[in-house]
Amino acid sequence: MGKGIYKLISEAELRKYAELAVLAGVNLQQNQLLIIHSDIQNAVLARLIQKAAYEAGASNVFIDWTDEQSAKEFYLHAADRVIDHFPDWQAARFKEWDDAGAAYIHIISENLDVFKDVSSERISRFQKASRTKLSDYHAKIRSHQIRWCLLAVPYAAWAGKVFPSLSIEEALQSLWKLILKGSRADRENPIKDWESHNRDFEFRKKVLNESQFEALHFTNSRGTDLFVGLPENHRYIGGGVQDKNGIPFFPNIPTEEIFTAPHKYKVNGKLVGTKPLIYGGSVIDDFYLIFKDGRITDYYAAKGQDVLQDLIETDEGSHYLGEIALVSNQSPLAQEDTLFYNTLFDENTACHIGIGNASPSNIQNGMDQSEEELEAAGMNTSLLLVNVTFGSEDMKVTGIKEGETEILLMKDGDFQF
Repeated sequence: MGKGIYKLISEAELRKYAELAVLAGVNLQQNQLLIIHSDIQNAVLARLIQKAAYEAGASNVFIDWTDEQSAKEFYLHAADRVIDHFPDWQAARFKEWDDAGAAYIHIISENLDVFKDVSSERISRFQKASRTKLSDYHAKIRSHQIRWCLLAVPYAAWAGKVFPSLSIEEALQSLWKLILKGSRADRENPIKDWESHNRDFEFRKKVLNESQFEALHFTNSRGTDLFVGLPENHRYIGGGVQDKNGIPFFPNIPTEEIFTAPHKYKVNGKLVGTKPLIYGGSVIDDFYLIFKDGRITDYYAAKGQDVLQDLIETDEGSHYLGEIALVSNQSPLAQEDTLFYNTLFDENTACHIGIGNASPSNIQNGMDQSEEELEAAGMNTSLLLVNVTFGSEDMKVTGIKEGETEILLMKDGDFQF
């Protein structure tokens, strides 16, 4: 299966994609350790990334292989007590990698059907166990203390879902084309294009950070009417970010979002999802969330109600938000007007929120503040962060300043500055 997917793209295109992940994604430094997380079906790309990393001066490149089919058997048949246990040796690996200053590249591929026969409750329990044991690692990821990057490749079932009227081969070719276009990897010099892309991010972040709005107000014809209060001294980040040593990198390829952290207790109103949410291999669709003083007090999904409930009930913090993101509908991905059934891509086509943990990077001097100080500032804490797309073609966003002065930030889904 994996080999067949990679026969539909030229080696030159794939090499550019691999180099983009290494040179712009994690911005690998001389003599740095790189960890590549990859399913065995994506060995072709993983090995090209490995080669590009060694050419860039990596000290070592370790490929952490996974296998979705094996994971499925585990969820279906492992003893119940094992589902709630994440081995210490697994956590020890990540600690050793982190201590060595590793960068991480994650290759993802959306196989929507692989876990369809698995209990979402068992998946949710194991994910909770793993996130608890790897809480230090995830905290470093969220706060950008370490450099990491996500990038995607097609999968037959995923491509067929996105392009149901095409043959599987045509669908895979079409999805490859969109992935490379959205990632800006199909151009003559992707690295320079990403540098230009990041300059646009920097301009808008500067405007928003200087404005220090008290709240953002989101409305559209789908039923969303949401006030998102913001903490004092909040910061917008997005595009390129910096690790604890000031080295820039791009966590997501593609990326089109500018985001900050909502105030934990100042989100009110209704949010109507506009694209399916993929969580734990399951699909949540046709759903809404109701907020009162920051907390999700009511929710409904026509598809995946139980999965949505498991997500929200992960811990106390998963009842609140940790991220609010502005995304233009004029991005390369948004212009395709395609439903990707993949959060990494769908979230980069429209505005979205993040259920769960807030990044300390989204508040001034947040990296130097204690958990108690961050909590007092209105920053949420959770084991997870799951993005939910709710932007639309008629999305309107206004920034609210002291005295209820409103400034138009987005109209019809596009930036007005």
